[in-house]
Amino acid sequence: MKARELRDLNEAELRQKEQDLTAELFNLKFQHATGQLENTERLPQVRRDLARVKTILRGKTIAQSKGV
Repeated sequence: MKARELRDLNEAELRQKEQDLTAELFNLKFQHATGQLENTERLPQVRRDLARVKTILRGKTIAQSKGV
């Protein structure tokens, strides 16, 4: 997921995306621990996507507090 795509989303959509990615990360970690995870590259990819969402959310929060 590109940061450019995420910036186009509103805050509610970003919060939903954050919840979805957090749940997916939990499931992937669980699968990895039990040896059922086939695509191990998905773990860091989801972590990065979650970090992007949180970064953009924080930026939007700061921009709103400054009144920009």
